[in-house]
Amino acid sequence: MFKKLVVLDGYTLNPGDLDWSLVSHLAEQFVEYDRTPDSEILGRAQGADILLTNKTSLNADTLSQLPGLKYIGVLATGTNVVDTQAAAKLGIVVTNVPGYGPDAVAQMVFAHILHHCQQVSDHDLAIRDGQWQERGDFCFTLSPLMSLKGKTLGLVGFGDIGRQVARIAAAFDMKLLIHTRTEPDLNGVGNATWVGLQEILCKSDILSLHCPLTEQTQGMINRESLALMKPGALLINTARGGLVDEQALADALNNGKVCAGLDVLSSEPPPPDNPLLKAANVSLTPHNAWATREARQNLLNIALNNLIGFSDGQSINRVT
Repeated sequence: MFKKLVVLDGYTLNPGDLDWSLVSHLAEQFVEYDRTPDSEILGRAQGADILLTNKTSLNADTLSQLPGLKYIGVLATGTNVVDTQAAAKLGIVVTNVPGYGPDAVAQMVFAHILHHCQQVSDHDLAIRDGQWQERGDFCFTLSPLMSLKGKTLGLVGFGDIGRQVARIAAAFDMKLLIHTRTEPDLNGVGNATWVGLQEILCKSDILSLHCPLTEQTQGMINRESLALMKPGALLINTARGGLVDEQALADALNNGKVCAGLDVLSSEPPPPDNPLLKAANVSLTPHNAWATREARQNLLNIALNNLIGFSDGQSINRVT
């Protein structure tokens, strides 16, 4: 049994509908904080041999002042919130939680796609505003609706989430273009072709981003790439906000070049001056594609298995 287990920011994973007792019984002392400001990280982490964090940063200076710390469990896939090099030097094990909810994120991809194709919320508001009654016809549309059948969906990145998006696209009878650094195994994927970046930009009716944020992919959607996209094409980003030059996208949205559905932004929550907040032709969700109850429960289960594995001397999802 561990001495002290501290959850630094548990609210986004568990706003109250999951059971922390799955984890708490592993430690003599269990403390869970919904959120931890930077000024309180060190104080709250003192004496802990186990820390769980989602977005609370643990830098080299903080880690050096926690001599009893043995393990950091990141309650997410990305581990950029932890200085993993410093942790390794200090002998602190760091784990993450991969693959806990590709179905949830893929579902959000199509929520944004269908939002733009069918305009359900726009028509709902129009009906409540009396526009159906005013027009007098048995039906009306605010602007042309779009069928997905036969449309080309481009996927930049083809991991677990991209593959799940591809499966759903197949049910809509869509054509698929895939862009990755190396050619993926497309057996069983259906009507899919591996192409270069320029081709996928030029030919996609809908372009969905599923790649990691790296030096190479930072700002990959910019003025030049947006100019290559079809007029009226739809950009979906449920990956990382930094993949997109947000001012360039806002300009393209406002001049009608493209539409967009975004679950992620470069800074979260966004500052009031983020140009996408007032842009036209865009749907925004607050980085919650991953957050279905089922996906969060799966994340908690994997985090628990990581911790049990560490207790038993096993290496499960270890990144240091």
